Amino acid sequence: MSVQTLRPPDIETPTDSVELSMLSQLSSRADEPSAPATPAAPLKPTKLRQVAICTASFLCIFTTCGGVFSFGVYQELYQSMSQQPNTPFTGASPAAIDIIGTLSAAFMTIGAPLATAWTKRFSPRVAVLIGAALSFAAALLASHSTALWHFILTQGFLMGLGTCFSYMPAATVAPMWFGRRRGLAMGIILSGTGVGGLVWAPVMHALNEHLGFRNALRISGGVTTALVAAGALVLDWDPVSKARIEVEKARLAARPRSRLRSLWDVPLVDMRIARTGKFGGQLLATFLQSAAYYTPVFFFSAYARTLGYSPKQGANFIAINNAFNAIGKIGLGMLADRFGRINMLLITTAISAVASFVFWMPSTLLGARDLAAGRGLFVTYSIMYGTFASAYVSLFPAALVEIFGPQNFASVNGILYMARGFGTLAGTPSAGATVHSSSHDVAPSAYFGMATMISALLLAASVGVVWVRWENKRSPMC
Repeated sequence: MSVQTLRPPDIETPTDSVELSMLSQLSSRADEPSAPATPAAPLKPTKLRQVAICTASFLCIFTTCGGVFSFGVYQELYQSMSQQPNTPFTGASPAAIDIIGTLSAAFMTIGAPLATAWTKRFSPRVAVLIGAALSFAAALLASHSTALWHFILTQGFLMGLGTCFSYMPAATVAPMWFGRRRGLAMGIILSGTGVGGLVWAPVMHALNEHLGFRNALRISGGVTTALVAAGALVLDWDPVSKARIEVEKARLAARPRSRLRSLWDVPLVDMRIARTGKFGGQLLATFLQSAAYYTPVFFFSAYARTLGYSPKQGANFIAINNAFNAIGKIGLGMLADRFGRINMLLITTAISAVASFVFWMPSTLLGARDLAAGRGLFVTYSIMYGTFASAYVSLFPAALVEIFGPQNFASVNGILYMARGFGTLAGTPSAGATVHSSSHDVAPSAYFGMATMISALLLAASVGVVWVRWENKRSPMC
């Protein structure tokens, strides 16, 4: 059987065929008696299998990340509770409350190297089931919390880890099943964040209003666990990656290590790659983009209140943003397959920066004097930001395969996603601290500093992507 039959369909580069040839040589070397016999040739995946992987990955991301993208509903609710006596949030500032959502979004990717390592060591299914269990525990514990720091640990930190172990296996496993249509496939899969936010934001608002936020947390935790567990049953590595991982496992098994220590082994980036300009540019760009990315989403509902919208209408802004989030990821993913993933990464980042400068910043200044103009600018910004800023996330893993090659994807993906988490951890609380009031019912101008900071970060991220694009053209092979 020729090596070509081992490749997943639609893959146009010879990288995977060369890797399989090398795998066969590695596994049959006589000077490594501990290595297994030559692995059986992986079967070519069917279209049905690719659809199943796409669906399962979408389901995991729709459920967990959709909840993260809907945190603005809780941000607005908790801010309103901070003005009431005898609540867990009494007297808390918007920045202090935002720590909950920030930790959830940050640890969704800070734990990426560990989640990726366990996905390889055990299986995608096991890693995702761990995520489902952590998410359920986080929601249940949060529903019994009585102080702000309880929510920070449960709805923030623990929920972020649970999301990480559901999100990262899907984001790591799925790209390798696709080649020519990788941008479209990842657009569909990662549109789960937008579709999830579109669905979960109004649902959470309704549950909070009619059943109370504690029961809302319990119900959403139970539904999340069930849906993520269903997706876990389908996820698996593609045949080429599975063959490579089996050889890696066999070589690692020959090393004398304790089982406990081996649990914390994470894939490290090859120093030859880490020293390249393209890695440095990608690290900078992803950190800066992530530092800005979640802030508008978390504060959409609270900012809408300053323009005279009701809490329900504020939740609808989150839903609108997430709807265009999904549309942008799929549509721009299709364009990326045609015009290049790195090119579209630059375009989407630059447009999201321009939208922040042109629409959100003026909205904060005009909102108090001309309410209609402030609202119009904010609605436009919600649509523009949802469409273009979110596309960076879906193009990110597809671009990494293109830039660093599939053989380096898992380790590079884990480290750079971790950088995204630290960017969120640094940027979002800093932006929240620029709102100098503990009240959700302040003037739009109180958000001018936040809008300025987000615009500047996105502009700087665009410069980072230009650097990556230039370095990749100068040195396309790692």
